[in-house]
Amino acid sequence: MQISAPTNTINTVNIAVLAFDGISPFHLSVPCMVFGEHHGGLAMPVFDLKVCLDQPARAQSEVRTNAGFSIRVRHGLSTLVKADMVIVPSWHDDLRPAPPALLKALRQAHQRGARIIGLCLGAFVLAEAGLLDQRSATTHWALCKSFSERYPQISLDPNVLYVDHGDVITSAGTAAGIDCCLHVLRTEYGADVAAHVARRLVVAPHRQGGQAQYIEQPVPALAADDRLSKVLEWMLAHLAEPQQLDQLAQRALMSRRSFTRHFQQQTGTTVGKWLLNQRLAQAQRQLETSKRAIDDIAADTGFGTGLLLRRYFAREFSISPSAYRRAFQGNA
Repeated sequence: MQISAPTNTINTVNIAVLAFDGISPFHLSVPCMVFGEHHGGLAMPVFDLKVCLDQPARAQSEVRTNAGFSIRVRHGLSTLVKADMVIVPSWHDDLRPAPPALLKALRQAHQRGARIIGLCLGAFVLAEAGLLDQRSATTHWALCKSFSERYPQISLDPNVLYVDHGDVITSAGTAAGIDCCLHVLRTEYGADVAAHVARRLVVAPHRQGGQAQYIEQPVPALAADDRLSKVLEWMLAHLAEPQQLDQLAQRALMSRRSFTRHFQQQTGTTVGKWLLNQRLAQAQRQLETSKRAIDDIAADTGFGTGLLLRRYFAREFSISPSAYRRAFQGNA
């Protein structure tokens, strides 16, 4: 994963969001809510977001949504010429081929240096444009088989929320699009900006890209749920301390086997992986916002030593903690 330094000066960022007949209003609204709303408060970057057609513009073109209403779109593919970021928020459920003009515009935007993002089934369009060849990607888990059969040259990971190559990003379906857009805010403009927007949207400020796309079975509404929720809260508040599985199960008043099963069902991952993700997220936050020594951050986040923090950080993010800090803090 490539990490970009947060922008210290406030420049206008031009964003083009593709719309097409039959688009889901929710998918279209995700990038519009994250990048197109005025969230106020912090020194936010200035986004000039334009929704544009997946073909050359016709004056005041009407796009039908799959929810029974239509929207008017004033912009066409020419918008991509000046875009710093192009977002394909979804695609047709029948996975029809994208218009040649759209594929050409995406390739040209990418060659010019624009960041291209395919949310949910938008990954199919990026793949068809050739932007994912010999790379890894993800998409909605339900269409992963179709994706792999159609694009065998792409390494598909169906078990993650998003895959970031810096210039090209793909995400899983629905809510994972929000995680992906917040991830872009975080890597480009820092954790404070992403957390501020997340609070305004009332969503989790940061979910690791490697987190599971979906939970196999919902946890039944039992008293055990409340016990597990309290244990999760305790774990977050005590990340610096050793956390043994048997002790956590005892705290939840469950057997070890029952605890691990309920934990997997509620979080979509194992106890160990969840802890690692939370500790890494806290380490990222401290690296972004403080000048504390690596060893001190390691002790505070439960890694114990700077050596272990560096090892896990490099394994998960392909970057060292020091390089990550330089990327976010620059020369500040």
